[in-house]
Amino acid sequence: MSTWPRRLDQTPSDQPSIGMAPPQYIVPPFNEPVVSDVPAVPLSHYFWILRRHFWKMAAFVATCVLATLIISSRLKPIYESTVTVDVNPQAPSEVVGAGSNQPGASIDEDEFLATQIRLIQSDSVLRPVAEKFHLLASDGKAGRITTAEQQRLAAAPVSLPALKVIRPPNTFLLLISYRSKDPQRAAAVANAIAKSYLFQTYDLRIRSSADLSSFMERQLDALKAKMERSSLALAEFEKNLDVINPGEKTNILSARLLQLNNDYTTAQAARIQAEAVWNAIKSGSLANATALSGSNQLAQLTDTLNQAQQRFALVKTIYGTSYPEYHKAASELAEVQKEIDAARLRIASQAKAQYIESLRREQLLQAAVAKTKAKWDRLNARSFQYQQLKQEADTDRALYNELTTKIQDANINQGFQNNNIRIADYARPPLRPVFPDIKINLVLAFLFSTLLAVGAAILWDRLDTTLRDPKEAGRFLQTDVIATIPIDKAAAQLPRRKESATAPQIVPADGARERQKGDRYAASSRFDEAVRTLRNTIFLSDFEGRLHSLVLTSATPGEGKTTLSAHFAIANADHGKKTLLVDGDLRRPSLHAKFALTPNQGLANVLTGELPWQDAVIPIDGKANLSLLPAGIGSHRAADLIGPRLATLLDEFGKEYDMVILDAPPLLGFAEGLQMASAADGVLIVSKAAGTKRRAVAEVIAALHRVHANIVGVVMNQLSHNTSAYGYSYYGYYGKQNLKDYEEEKA
Repeated sequence: MSTWPRRLDQTPSDQPSIGMAPPQYIVPPFNEPVVSDVPAVPLSHYFWILRRHFWKMAAFVATCVLATLIISSRLKPIYESTVTVDVNPQAPSEVVGAGSNQPGASIDEDEFLATQIRLIQSDSVLRPVAEKFHLLASDGKAGRITTAEQQRLAAAPVSLPALKVIRPPNTFLLLISYRSKDPQRAAAVANAIAKSYLFQTYDLRIRSSADLSSFMERQLDALKAKMERSSLALAEFEKNLDVINPGEKTNILSARLLQLNNDYTTAQAARIQAEAVWNAIKSGSLANATALSGSNQLAQLTDTLNQAQQRFALVKTIYGTSYPEYHKAASELAEVQKEIDAARLRIASQAKAQYIESLRREQLLQAAVAKTKAKWDRLNARSFQYQQLKQEADTDRALYNELTTKIQDANINQGFQNNNIRIADYARPPLRPVFPDIKINLVLAFLFSTLLAVGAAILWDRLDTTLRDPKEAGRFLQTDVIATIPIDKAAAQLPRRKESATAPQIVPADGARERQKGDRYAASSRFDEAVRTLRNTIFLSDFEGRLHSLVLTSATPGEGKTTLSAHFAIANADHGKKTLLVDGDLRRPSLHAKFALTPNQGLANVLTGELPWQDAVIPIDGKANLSLLPAGIGSHRAADLIGPRLATLLDEFGKEYDMVILDAPPLLGFAEGLQMASAADGVLIVSKAAGTKRRAVAEVIAALHRVHANIVGVVMNQLSHNTSAYGYSYYGYYGKQNLKDYEEEKA
């Protein structure tokens, strides 16, 4: 994807081909991001870095490997011996008792083994071994130590740097390794540490069991006294209560109280019914009394009375009061009425008696319920206290019996402690040392030194902020790098012809010597080929011929700007274009020296108005189309006149010349360079490969954007195969051949 800016009147289909710069640029702002398809850092760049620094890296790696070999050969060998310990975290911890037939409690195996490793490295395990083998003063130290140091070592926790304890994955094994310069000593110390660990573990169990037994015996005495107190309290309570089993007595009273309560409820219901009947009779309602009492006799008499009244009324109506039938019916009616009155008195007397009896029975049952409930409450309260005393006495007795059994089991287990740690394989003196391993050391030294060398080379390349590669420069500067000029020492000074001491010439190249005998400035090297390519790139893409003046400038001095200006002017003159080369560096003019000239007047005199510019122009001998306007004797006054006078001079130059090339001073630090860039049709920025800082060129581009100068592009000067990651084999091939021809001609 091409990132070349488009000409104002150019469509995408009219874009210039690769290797050709556009005639006129629409330059984006300097801080505007530019999208690029090029990867940030191509892989070939890293290979070029390695190829560039290969011999340095090879020397560094060889030195590291050789030093490692010498040091490893002079080191005293160290031997390592290992003892294997089997640890079973699920082994029973008791011989007799409840835990004798079942494994220990479920624990985290990793945590358990990590705990055992820390125990092996503890002071209580290592101190006996260190004192036995005198490791406190000798392990890792040489020579004698003072008495004060011995006392400090004896008081401090023992730590053996030569000790290593590891656990193989997915096993219950612990590997205890010890390193020493003596193989016999290494094995002896490793076995001693393992035995000390077993002894400390067994002793810890014995002391723990003894402490537990002593603690339980003290607890047993206290529990026995408590059991005796609770038993005496229970017996005293039973004696005061005069009841053997208050709980059973409470249950009997509870059943009796329930029965009395039921009888009382029944009596209360009967009393209410009798009271209702008595109240109804007292009110004189025979119907209510009959319904409430349930008497059939009263009901029959009532029916007989109704019949007698009906008969009496009928007889009275039929016979009248004078007939015997009337008196008979009246006598029968009176008799029935007398019987009803007698029955009513009898029923009232019975209802009153029933009511009085029901009331008396209710009152008796109520008194009995209250008395029984009071007795039950008193006994129930004492029974709860009795249950508390009895439960406390039973609990104390059970705890006492259980603790007695535990103490007996613990006393037996003290003499038959089952240790779950044992030595599976004792350590033996090793045959070969574990340190130093010369082969591994050499391999590691080679690998690490190689990585370090590669990293240092890449880091050095990353820290280098100079412009070294065209693609990197284009990405960073967001400006096209339109050409690369290879380094050529022969191009620094324009060569002269042998037959003329003052006329400059260039040595022909690539067998074109016979064709170019009459040309004093024929191409001599790959430098001139690159200059001609640069010239064609600029002017062949200038379809409308807008570029009539071109300023060559740089960020800082010493970037080859003046040499490139001279060769660029010669290349343009060789194409038949009338070219005027102007030395615009009024502070340090040097173009006249390139052509072996010593003028006394030039651009400075023209700017001050001392003479016309036509009188200051010097034709170049051997180049009919090339003229030089030297700088003359520079002055600050002349430099100040560049701004108002240069635009007019360029218009006058354009009337007689096809191209005006200005060699401007560096932009950073000199104001006249910006004035020339704003007045000319285009600006070409020259940078030195691997010499110019990217930030400096970026500042130059930003300054040119601010004055709206037309930046044609950037040229990377003095590029070599060691500077960039890209080969540029064309220049390399022709450069060697031309340089050879040039040296032959000088000889």
